[in-house]
Amino acid sequence: MPVKILFIGDIIGKPGRQAVARELDRLVDRHCIDLVIANGENVAGGFGLTMDTAKELFDLGIHCLTSGNHIWDKKEQVPMILADRRILRPANYPEGAAGCGSAVFATPGGIKIAVLNLEGRVFMKNLECPFRTADREIARLRQETPLILVDFHAEATSEKASLGWYLDGRVSAVIGTHTHVQTADERILTQGTAFMSDAGMTGSFDSVIGIGKDEAINKFLTQLPVKFEVPKKDIRLNGVVVGLDETSGRALSIERIAVSC
Repeated sequence: MPVKILFIGDIIGKPGRQAVARELDRLVDRHCIDLVIANGENVAGGFGLTMDTAKELFDLGIHCLTSGNHIWDKKEQVPMILADRRILRPANYPEGAAGCGSAVFATPGGIKIAVLNLEGRVFMKNLECPFRTADREIARLRQETPLILVDFHAEATSEKASLGWYLDGRVSAVIGTHTHVQTADERILTQGTAFMSDAGMTGSFDSVIGIGKDEAINKFLTQLPVKFEVPKKDIRLNGVVVGLDETSGRALSIERIAVSC
């Protein structure tokens, strides 16, 4: 039997958390999931993560929360949040940043799966090189397990595709996040790495990538600061299921998930 990982796209606010509560057990049973990973940087009111919202998701059955540039938004809670080894921030932040960028988790059957979180640089912060950071982290993680999933939190599809090819054969999967728009390019690359440009989002689709339509439009029209709200209609869960060979770490399957809640 392949090892099965469910990766849930960016969870947006309370509607996203409610979608996970409604659908997670069903997805785990249907796909025989061994490990659940979700991007959680927008869980608390659409921006950032809190200890309470993280606990809520862990209690629902998520094993690991990855993140990106919004993990720092709830500044007062960042040190406590990132002290939890189940919560990752991108590994290519400079030395001295709180938290860690990778971790190894064990399935109920004792299989070790590593999760590596990276952030892109195109149209984003000028961080350390995600490619070279990946080289360093993967060399260390492969000493424990050949099963490695990468959440690459990046804006540009070209940067995501480049990292996928760069890591082909060295990791089990490279799954993109950040744009909140699920892509239809899931595939297994030539050396056995599963790839998808963006897992999408879990939250309201009666929105502009998870935030209120009127507020988003007004910001584009006026270029003034706007307080964004998280809509509550047309809730969906986006994600991807990856099947892996336990011995080699190669991907055997990849399936896009889109569920109306």
